[in-house]
Amino acid sequence: GKRSLRQKVVDELKHYYNGFHLLWTDTKVAARMVWRLLHGQVLTRRERRRLLRTCADLFRLVPFLVFVIVPFMEFLLPVFLKLFPQMLPSTFETESKREEKQRKKLNAKLELAKFLRETIAEMAKRNKADTG
Repeated sequence: GKRSLRQKVVDELKHYYNGFHLLWTDTKVAARMVWRLLHGQVLTRRERRRLLRTCADLFRLVPFLVFVIVPFMEFLLPVFLKLFPQMLPSTFETESKREEKQRKKLNAKLELAKFLRETIAEMAKRNKADTG
């Protein structure tokens, strides 16, 4: 059904709260990783990727905070997100956006696999023709 204006506002506030909470948690974990790096420990590939994502999110947070702090500027946020789709920190992405990104990555991987399979088949035909 259709949601009321009050319910939409409450949902948006919950979304922002959850996004900031996740970003705070990621920042705490990243700080521990930096501490480990400063003391000579080596990070795993997964930890390194998480640290890089958190740092990127913190840099993206600065322009995003302008939209949150300045009154009524959040109405312009969808326009800026259309112009700059990577502006939003990753903790603020909705589930549908995340699924759409995964779908695009999967399609790209499938196309690459199809191309490689065709290339290998073509190379096998050439080798068979050369030896036969």
